[in-house]
Amino acid sequence: MSNPDEPSKNNDHAGSPSPPTTASTTADIENPAPAPGSGVSAITRRWKREDLMNRGSLVARGLAMVFSLLSLIIMASNKHGGWKNFDKYEEYRYLLAIAILSTLYSGAQALRQVNEMSTGKPMFERRISAMVDFFGDQLVAYLLISSTSAAIPFTNSLRSGQDNIFTDASASAISMSFFAFVSLALSAMVSGYKLSTQSYI
Repeated sequence: MSNPDEPSKNNDHAGSPSPPTTASTTADIENPAPAPGSGVSAITRRWKREDLMNRGSLVARGLAMVFSLLSLIIMASNKHGGWKNFDKYEEYRYLLAIAILSTLYSGAQALRQVNEMSTGKPMFERRISAMVDFFGDQLVAYLLISSTSAAIPFTNSLRSGQDNIFTDASASAISMSFFAFVSLALSAMVSGYKLSTQSYI
């Protein structure tokens, strides 16, 4: 025999109101879902920014290589007999040595970047590559400005006594080394930005 209270219990359960949804609605409003395609757009912008940085760094290092090579050639050929030979002066020998170093460094870095951009594969781990780029650019740029700073006062003293093809060539070589310094300084800024965006966790 059925219990007369059962229908009333079932009716009460069926007619009970659903649980409130105010909390979930508030959470949805406070944390809206990302718009479709926003993640893809952010990734595309990041890729474009990285590509621009890589191209800018390549141009800067290419210019540094050209200017360093010009400084090297001008100074190495600055031999006109007697006291007009660059190798008689320590300042000019130092300038030539740093120009050689800068040419080799900038050329090697430019070739590495061209290879990475053409193949799409980095030669080294990104974090290690960023650190080498940053410290290498800074070191060579410092050496370039150091060599030009040592050669400028000596050249000015020579030109005050006698201005000729030797002193003019020396001044031209110094100018090329300074332009190479500016190019590598710009490359160091790009390398510093790339290094700051690396994850170390």
